[in-house]
Amino acid sequence: MPSALPLADPAPADGALPASVADGADERAFGVYLHVPFCRVRCGYCDFNTYTATELRGVRREDYPAQAAREIALAAQVLTDAAVPARPASTVFFGGGTPTMLPAGDLAGMLAAVRDTWGLAPGVEVTTEANPDSVDPEYLATLREAGFTRVSFGMQSAVPHVLATLERTHDPARIPLVVRWAREAGLDVSLDLIYGTPGESLDDWRRSLEHALAQEPDHLSAYALIVEDGTKLARQIRRGEVAEPDDDLSADMYELADAAMTDAGYGWYEVSNWSRSPEHRSRHNLSYWQGADWWGVGPGAHSHVGGVRWWNVKHPAAYADRVTAGASPAAGRETLDTETRRVERVLLETRVRDGLPTSALDEAGRRAVAGLIADGLVEPAAALRGVVVLTLRGRLLADAVVRRLLDE
Repeated sequence: MPSALPLADPAPADGALPASVADGADERAFGVYLHVPFCRVRCGYCDFNTYTATELRGVRREDYPAQAAREIALAAQVLTDAAVPARPASTVFFGGGTPTMLPAGDLAGMLAAVRDTWGLAPGVEVTTEANPDSVDPEYLATLREAGFTRVSFGMQSAVPHVLATLERTHDPARIPLVVRWAREAGLDVSLDLIYGTPGESLDDWRRSLEHALAQEPDHLSAYALIVEDGTKLARQIRRGEVAEPDDDLSADMYELADAAMTDAGYGWYEVSNWSRSPEHRSRHNLSYWQGADWWGVGPGAHSHVGGVRWWNVKHPAAYADRVTAGASPAAGRETLDTETRRVERVLLETRVRDGLPTSALDEAGRRAVAGLIADGLVEPAAALRGVVVLTLRGRLLADAVVRRLLDE
């Protein structure tokens, strides 16, 4: 969750939503995202809305679960007042930050608040992110007993000098341990990787992929490093202390990742995500890409319901003040018009393997498909079925594909 919030309309103090959000709601999935904004250290590349202990003056981590529960109660009232039909949560995702900096009982309590408020759908997916050095067997077993089904470990790399550049604190040797502990607890496992770190070679990246695949996780994510303005890494690059990421090398790393994962039996289902089977895809993240409804709980969290999008105040102290006073923590919001929703659909659904129906394109966009096929960016067989699906080359140039589909 990036730390900078967009500019838009002010949100009402009570968080009230327009009646339009109820239209078609019973046909859309509903998920809950809970942002836990605490980290032990701030990684140099990170632009997420997170805080270390020294940045939390006047804020106590132990108070946070009760504050989140207050927002959940407010959310239920806002949705009821907008006549949105009651829907159980089909996915719940704890992100951060490092959610597992909180005691396992706190995460269990926050999940219980979601369950008690909306209910959990049959087969619900409940995920938490975790740093490899923030859990032990007892912790993971407690999560499973509370109803968690999945854990996503921030592995990032298996190479010490790459981890040092990223300022990650865990030992790569811990990855097999935490994966085994999660399996023993009955949790599905995802490993998150980052490629393109300054100083990382293709052989370094191959080593990380081999280490990750050796653990036989259910799901893998591989994200290209993005140097965000305002981060320590951006300042280091500006001062010439570390090299800028090499785009050509990053493309080679992506191709290596896709080949290694395909050979190991993993299929891509979104540009940066692979799973052992369709059942192991991150359904929560798919809900973002496919336009479902979700309520984001916590400082800086974003929400979307029925074409209305909003985001909370960033700092935990401001968030605590709002929810303790019974007010909405929303800082701003926007109502998406028909054209904006269409453009966003093109932007997001082209990234997934299930593809974008050509019926979602305007006439110019449909004409562009033939050229994209000729350029090897779109799969011709899928296009004949009326769906835009990216080839491997198309995934590398996904932004350019979107621009052509939108005739920009």
